[in-house]
Amino acid sequence: MNKLPDIKTNFPEWYQEVIYAAQLADQAPVRGCIVIRPYGNAIWENIKKRLDDRIKATGHENAIFPLFIPQSFLSKEAEHVEGFAPELAVVTHAGGKELEEPLVVRPTSETMIHHMFAKWIRSWRDLPLKINQWANVVRWEKRPRAFLRTTEFFWQEGHTAHATKQEALEETLMMLGEYVDLAQNYLAIPVITGRKTPHEKFPGAEATYTFEAFLTDGKALQMGTSHLLSQSFAHAFEMKFQDKDGTVVYPYLTSWGATTRLVGAVVGSHGDDRGLIMPPKIAPIQVVIVPILKKDSQEVVLDYVHKLTQELKEAGIAVKLDADDAASPGAKFYEWELKGVPLRFEIGARDIASGIVVAVSRLGKEKETVPATNMAAWTTAKLDDIQAALFKRAQDRYAAMWHKSESLVEFRDELQKNNGIYQVGWCQDHACEAKLKEIAASIRCMVDSKELQKCFECGKPSLGDVIVGRAY
Repeated sequence: MNKLPDIKTNFPEWYQEVIYAAQLADQAPVRGCIVIRPYGNAIWENIKKRLDDRIKATGHENAIFPLFIPQSFLSKEAEHVEGFAPELAVVTHAGGKELEEPLVVRPTSETMIHHMFAKWIRSWRDLPLKINQWANVVRWEKRPRAFLRTTEFFWQEGHTAHATKQEALEETLMMLGEYVDLAQNYLAIPVITGRKTPHEKFPGAEATYTFEAFLTDGKALQMGTSHLLSQSFAHAFEMKFQDKDGTVVYPYLTSWGATTRLVGAVVGSHGDDRGLIMPPKIAPIQVVIVPILKKDSQEVVLDYVHKLTQELKEAGIAVKLDADDAASPGAKFYEWELKGVPLRFEIGARDIASGIVVAVSRLGKEKETVPATNMAAWTTAKLDDIQAALFKRAQDRYAAMWHKSESLVEFRDELQKNNGIYQVGWCQDHACEAKLKEIAASIRCMVDSKELQKCFECGKPSLGDVIVGRAY
């Protein structure tokens, strides 16, 4: 049982080690890629199911588009190709021959999907067109970190077309709201929402909206984005339709996406020195039952825990019975704490005779003696309590690291030393924004407030507050 690095003093090493020790992923023989193991994939599947349900409930349909994109497609929107050029993987040979036109391995699907939209949209009756795709994408990564930044990753990407800009904006903000609900109510991660600066927005978009998390070490993580593309891609792909008045016009487009980075966000938001702490709503295993087995009572205990396991399963609780007699209870406790299972039941012959169950919360590590009656109801309520407490703990952490500052001179040393969330004023001049690169920081988003009166760099009147941080 190797001890993990200290999460408070060495978060990067802790993060890397806990990912592999808890069997979320393993290193792949391709630089920048990982193998997502069954436990890590189960977390992603739970996140994916919730998000997919909401995507369908809000009127979108899933489709599948090709992995390979003609290189000329990316060239049709100048800002788009320039933004993605450094990250592209390009296929030049296939079937033993050089291709007439190189193919780009999908970095994102705007160009391919908009090519198809141009074929499918002819009349206002074809709108809105609301499509989603679950897929893998490739963006060549220079500094990979499991789940947070990998060359190949998995995501959903939504793409929609609308008759008016107002409808497109409403779509963009609606999906941002769905992401925020997922993050806060399922992943137990508080997020900061806002608009990306013109310099940081998605290449080719009119506006990019983001939801940002701050991990245990105070560094920011962009968890996902929702883009108002407006009409630039529609013009590039000659996407036109006849409106109700018979006029031929261009539709307004959106795109939005969230990735397996959400798994990394959960790891980096909720762990401790013992390993992961899984939010109950997306935990692959919500409860683990560890029977305390002795030769003279083994049959009685096993019979009891099997019945309890079935009771919890019937109540919709994800329960694991660890009756492996090759491992000691202590070894089992270590494994399931490492994997972040929210609740553990320890049950021996004495507990059965006394009509109790010993319950241990992964979050508080406290032991409770619970009457062994109506365990499904008690367990459901306890898991809800853990979910809420996990979110509250993260909120308290944000409050402790949130600072409001007048100038870069005032906060630059503290930000470099301890990271954190910095709310500052900004004149909206990119020259001031670029100054943050000197301390490896950036504007994470522009927020809907104006509490600070001066720009953090030049001192001119602020046009609105922004959130500054150092990011993954």
